[in-house]
Amino acid sequence: MINWGAFLLVALVSLVSAGALVTIYASGLRLLAVDGRPRAAVVGAYACFTVCALGVLFGIYLIVPALHAS
Repeated sequence: MINWGAFLLVALVSLVSAGALVTIYASGLRLLAVDGRPRAAVVGAYACFTVCALGVLFGIYLIVPALHAS
C-alpha cells in the first residue's frame, strides 16, 4: 500500500528545496552583476553560492544511504 501522506510530503519538500536553491543561486548571480561590484555584493554572492553548495551536499547526504548508515 502506498503511503500517500509521506509521498506528498517528499514531493512538497523537494519542490520547495529545489526552488529555494535556484533562488539562492540566482541571487548570487544577480549580486555579481551589480555595476561596480562593491565588496559587500561580492561577499554576498559568494555567501549565496556557499549556502547553495551546502544545500546540494546535504541533499546528496540524504539520498546516499552509505553516507549515514551505522
